[in-house]
Amino acid sequence: MTEADAANELMRLAKQIAYHNRRYHAEDTPEISDAEYDALVRRNNELEAAFPHLVRPDSPNNLVGAAVDGSGLKKITHAKRMMSLDNAFEAQDVHDFVGRVRRFLNLAPDADVALTAEDKIDGLSLSLRYEKGHLMQAATRGDGSVGEDVTANVAYISDIPQQLAGDVPDIFEIRGEVYMAKSDFAAINEAQKVKDGKLFANPRNAAAGSLRQKDAKVTASRPLRFFAHGWGEVSGLPADTQSGVMAAIAAWGVPVSPLLVRVAHSDDALAHYASIERQRADLPYDIDGVVYKVDRLDWQERLGYVAKSPRWAIAHKFPAEQAETTLELIDIQVGRTGKLTPVGRLTPVTVGGVVVSNVTLHNRDEIARLGVRPGDRIVVQRAGDVIPQIVENLTRDAERAPYAFPEQCPECGSEAVAEEGEVDVRCTGGLICPAQRVQRLIHFVSRGALDIEGLGEKTIQEFFDLGWLESPADIFRLKARRADILSRDGWQDKSVDNLLAAIEAKRAPDGAKLLFGLGIRHIGAVTARDLFKAFGTVQEVGNVGLRLAQGDEAAVADITAIDGVGGAVAEALGDFFHEPHNMSVWNDLLNEIAPPAYVSNVRESAWTGKTIVFTGKLETMSRDEAKAQAEALGAKSAGSVSAKTDLVVAGPGAGSKLKQATALGIQVIDEAEWARIVAEA
Repeated sequence: MTEADAANELMRLAKQIAYHNRRYHAEDTPEISDAEYDALVRRNNELEAAFPHLVRPDSPNNLVGAAVDGSGLKKITHAKRMMSLDNAFEAQDVHDFVGRVRRFLNLAPDADVALTAEDKIDGLSLSLRYEKGHLMQAATRGDGSVGEDVTANVAYISDIPQQLAGDVPDIFEIRGEVYMAKSDFAAINEAQKVKDGKLFANPRNAAAGSLRQKDAKVTASRPLRFFAHGWGEVSGLPADTQSGVMAAIAAWGVPVSPLLVRVAHSDDALAHYASIERQRADLPYDIDGVVYKVDRLDWQERLGYVAKSPRWAIAHKFPAEQAETTLELIDIQVGRTGKLTPVGRLTPVTVGGVVVSNVTLHNRDEIARLGVRPGDRIVVQRAGDVIPQIVENLTRDAERAPYAFPEQCPECGSEAVAEEGEVDVRCTGGLICPAQRVQRLIHFVSRGALDIEGLGEKTIQEFFDLGWLESPADIFRLKARRADILSRDGWQDKSVDNLLAAIEAKRAPDGAKLLFGLGIRHIGAVTARDLFKAFGTVQEVGNVGLRLAQGDEAAVADITAIDGVGGAVAEALGDFFHEPHNMSVWNDLLNEIAPPAYVSNVRESAWTGKTIVFTGKLETMSRDEAKAQAEALGAKSAGSVSAKTDLVVAGPGAGSKLKQATALGIQVIDEAEWARIVAEA
């Protein structure tokens, strides 16, 4: 790597890390996992070590937390700066830390270095200033130098005493973490669901958002807790060791971690780390590692600090992407196409900074492969830090009967079968299955289909439970229930009128969107458009479907003659129209709406027959509009980049598709250039 490359990457890393610091510390809305953040910091440190003369003034190693602008809370300057900790990720990193301590203090290579070891609470840092034992001030860490005044708020945290017990120095700042217990976090999110409030991503965000409130009454309504882990400015110390001072703090009435121990060697520290890691999933609060501190305070004084962290302490982080928990239940969900999807219900556990309580088990083959049953102890990871999955069954050898995948749909009792060559089990009940009816109704009004504003999942479920909605046609008969809707909680004249107007506006929907909205298997948005273009009207598509249902080979040929449409579509369309209840739904719907015939607006252009991919954020048009423009030029809009792609239109935030296009040498333009092409075509 050249110096220029290193300087450019250090600049990008400084900006990235500062951005994510602000999201985490100041806004309580992190966008990436702890593991991803740590990887950015490690890369920055590697480059700074290789090119020390390129270290920037805004290096992440010179900064703590994030500035506290914009919160509305009063600012407090810390009497003694609140620091952060360097990280260790491997056992060798811990041995190296102790080795550095020995060398700095000029100790013998085998000299004992006693440490304290305690679990690292995943919470919000807080400094409590006591004068003559009375709490005078509470402040968040902020950027380490200036924090936010939350004195009024901490009065409602029962773990934090207003008056310390016993003989306390005149000035003593106790520092620690405000956190929320897992059970309290789950209860708060349940309450938020009931009132359609914003859900918190994890207990740390919930604790931070609850403490940093301008209205202390909000904090009072949230069950916050506190653990002390150190101190700031003091007028005197009650002991000459870290463990001794922490014992005194506990005696004064401030909670400290029950897992705090003193160990004589780094090997003992690592053994305690392993013990805490085994307990992690079952602890009542979230942790993300273990903190080691040199126990002797005179040694701490000599070791001092570097930039933003002490030389006498280090945080040994856990691998963030995996955690151990219990599979409590296997629940079967029925989707709109009838697919039976097993979902594992877990004892909630934090994985990569997010609380995971559900995990997909995909299908019955995956359950058999893992050998999982309710009650098993499992290891969960978030694939790509997004989709939770089970990676190991720790108790698969326990003597219990294997899980029996249902042979009947749990919603309607219809037979559940897997077609030849498929692993997915599907309900054969079709539109008589309540689960499929609700999911298909939700799909029918979704953005890619009829896109009826005001008919969300909650409203559809409510109207379905009331018996007002059973089929798509019932949506267009809701106008007769205006008074009934108005009598329901949360509905006013304006909201009801807006809903009914949105429904009426879809009496003549786009035929392709209607076909897609019916949720017929294998007929996605593109295939629906191809069918509509080929047959001209939805009525003609229905006629072909009836012929397919009757085994008409000519109808199969008509379908498979359409470019990109194969036998699976013909079979699915025939199956749909073979069911009498589906025919009833179809005819009932067409009595309520009148989709216009397909009108081609395709014109010959330089892009006719070409393949175009849109990626990133489009700022002047929707993605659907851009795709329609491409089709109007005779081009095909694709969702992925390949060697067959002719053009990529890249907006802000374009990622892997842009990289792939560049690697393949495909022409890339921005949105403005695309608009010029459309205007000139």
